[in-house]
Amino acid sequence: MDLTWRPLTLDDTPAMAGLVALMERAEPTGEHHDAADLREMLSSPNVDLATASTGGWDGDRLVATGVVLRRDAANPAHMVRFEALTHPECRDDALGEYLMSWFAETADQVHEKAFPGAPLELHAATHEGQRWLATTLERAGFRHLRSFVDMRADLAALPERPPLPEGVEPVPYEPRHDELTRLACNAAFDGHWGSTERSPETWRHLVTGRDFLPELSFLVLSPAEDEVLAFVLSSYFASDEAVTGVRELHVSHVGTREPLRGRGIASALLRHTLAEAEKRGYERSSLGVDVDNAHRAVGVYERCGYRVDQSWKGYVRLG
Repeated sequence: MDLTWRPLTLDDTPAMAGLVALMERAEPTGEHHDAADLREMLSSPNVDLATASTGGWDGDRLVATGVVLRRDAANPAHMVRFEALTHPECRDDALGEYLMSWFAETADQVHEKAFPGAPLELHAATHEGQRWLATTLERAGFRHLRSFVDMRADLAALPERPPLPEGVEPVPYEPRHDELTRLACNAAFDGHWGSTERSPETWRHLVTGRDFLPELSFLVLSPAEDEVLAFVLSSYFASDEAVTGVRELHVSHVGTREPLRGRGIASALLRHTLAEAEKRGYERSSLGVDVDNAHRAVGVYERCGYRVDQSWKGYVRLG
């Protein structure tokens, strides 16, 4: 198939949404991104559409896309991420080779502009059902280095709610807590595989932006209220409910600063969040977990009522 390739624009998001819907029917992942979701992703401060995106067109039909996302830091490696969409009927070796070649070349350019001299890693992820993409990555020299799972909890069948430790009081997130929460999140995830600190601009776009639920995000503050000690941050995706009919609370971040770990604060704060979500009419909750997390997070979330729903693979190639 002879495709015409050009950088993506925000005007392409309706065509991208159609491609996402086709892929979801062929390889269900449980993610239902509409044009507004995709516009939000392409507007990220870590995406330069003019130089780090591409779309393959068969006439006026969009059949493939690629987007490279830089990180806010290289500590020490710069972990550049690749996102791709491919029409199920148009997948072949030639398309796979083109996308992998474009990714490698574009990642080099993005990296040299952002963090010249730092080590470069190319990162991509595949759902358990995305066999073509997984094979394409492996042929291009990517290695499966990490496994992740999506977990879901029925909010009408949660286990008994554990009490918060004495002296620990959850407070709802407020905009005045935003910078303290960002610093706490950066600190809590420091050293986690695949994690880098987020700048204020990226934080506001990706974490506390359009889909964020401040009323269902809770913090534990220091006595002087000058530091966030623990947090549960939540989001809601209307595009998912529009397809599934289920009102789902997505828990995007759960964390505790090092001195408070091991006291059950994060688990109790999460259960507090889920109970509040049920009161507000949410039926289910979801979150993503690194299976190899050093804090045995899968077991922690299972005790909060979550169960493994589906899995993903994290692929890496050294630049």
